Amino acid sequence: MRIGLFTDTYPPYINGVSTSVLMLKQGLEKLGHKVYVVTVNSENFHYKKEDDVLMIPGVPIGILDFRMTSLYPLRAQKIIKSWNLDVIHTHTEFGVGSFARLIAKQYNIPLVHTYHTMYEEYIYYITKGYFDGASKKLVEYLTLFLCDKTVEELIVPTKKTYDLFKEKYKVKRDVHIIPSGIDVTRFYRENINKKELENLKKELNIKKDDFIILYVGRIAKEKNIEFLINNLKDISKKIPKTKMVIVGDGPDMNDLALLVHKNKLDKKVIFTGKVPWNDIPKYYQLANVFVTSSKTETQGLTVIEAMAASKVVVAIKDESFLLVMTDQQDGLFFETEEEYKNLIYKIYSDKKFADMIAKQARITANQYNPVVYAKRVLKIYESVINKDTNVFKKVIHNVRKVIKRDDDNWKL
Repeated sequence: MRIGLFTDTYPPYINGVSTSVLMLKQGLEKLGHKVYVVTVNSENFHYKKEDDVLMIPGVPIGILDFRMTSLYPLRAQKIIKSWNLDVIHTHTEFGVGSFARLIAKQYNIPLVHTYHTMYEEYIYYITKGYFDGASKKLVEYLTLFLCDKTVEELIVPTKKTYDLFKEKYKVKRDVHIIPSGIDVTRFYRENINKKELENLKKELNIKKDDFIILYVGRIAKEKNIEFLINNLKDISKKIPKTKMVIVGDGPDMNDLALLVHKNKLDKKVIFTGKVPWNDIPKYYQLANVFVTSSKTETQGLTVIEAMAASKVVVAIKDESFLLVMTDQQDGLFFETEEEYKNLIYKIYSDKKFADMIAKQARITANQYNPVVYAKRVLKIYESVINKDTNVFKKVIHNVRKVIKRDDDNWKL
């Protein structure tokens, strides 16, 4: 099968969507399929082609990770036509996703879409609370149009997103829950170069007896990192050797640095900035505990990555994480500040308990293998291709009936 994946973000740009698309590509290729990627050139406004990845010109517009592209870049259209695709799979509603819809319609290629981003939960951070009701109505309209009316099959990664479409938006179509996969083996502790890890600790000034709280992800308001910073002061009083490592980049880096300074935590918080995708696994091995307080995740792939790295995960109780972890078995949930701090204290003081959670976490993470992910998505591709084939057969059958009827009339 020849498959086209269309996405606004793709490595070396790192976020949940780019990781999901990369894992799907690798999984499908392991199953023997030819996979092409169409994405945006995040470095400059030029075309770029590397192997089977086509990057089209686009510029950031300052909203989430969206990049503005030409609605119908002709040069890209010619290249994509030459691929002779059997199916198109979009991973973004706008930008490259809109272009993909035009291509699918023009060349009669079946279109599958994965809905990755809970826009309703992001809208407050974009509008700053202004026109909240109207903004949510607009988001609902656009989501229904782009994810329900213009695609043949819809995939979502979690029950949370499934409920959005079925319970809130009341869509009649089938919605398929397929969690994104990750290459769990790259996060295994035994696969990390020990010398490189020691060098990283020296570079970040992390001592042997430091207790490391780790966050990995986009630095933005919707991730609620302020919650983690604001509670670090109390944690540091009880665990003096505590340090927090924040891995990633984003629009709120300066605001977060100011918050750290305001709380007099400059010596306690380490900002790494943007880290190359291949180096990310090393950073997980710095941690004694991985934390997240974001309620805007669709699936939360960094949680699975931390679990694969045999790390204890402490996460806010949100539906996105409830399908991934089981509380007190392979992860820990909190709802309040006190619960969060008490869980950190428990992990610090009870190594046997922490080791038990971490061991089970890795076992759980193994089910997110990219080949398993690809096999489930492949069934959707096969169904839309067969559906299109059956429709074509019906058309031919009806044409033949009309011709036969006309022949009979002619004989009369």
